[in-house]
Amino acid sequence: MPFISMTLARSHLRDPGDDDPYMQLLIDAAEEAAMDYINRRVYPDAVAMQAAVASGEAGAFPMVATSAIKSACLLILGHLYANREDVVVGTISTEMPRGSQALLTPYRVGWGV
Repeated sequence: MPFISMTLARSHLRDPGDDDPYMQLLIDAAEEAAMDYINRRVYPDAVAMQAAVASGEAGAFPMVATSAIKSACLLILGHLYANREDVVVGTISTEMPRGSQALLTPYRVGWGV
């Protein structure tokens, strides 16, 4: 169940004219990337999380989406929306600090090796 609404995504991207299926694809990808980074499943509210726990789909450390997690997802969404190709030719590039990682890292579990 998505925790970033289409309305919030469009507001963050300053009302893009793309169609809903494409926007939903980007929202889903941003949320999935965030959850993969923190190694946790994230739910829009406690009711959705409890339903996932009851059905056995929540994993070991489920949580309700916080403002920081939503903000990180919006940053990832903005990156996916602005950079639609793997390679950009003819531009000067500078790596931006990963604000999404800074927002997500406090919630990360199972760091691994």
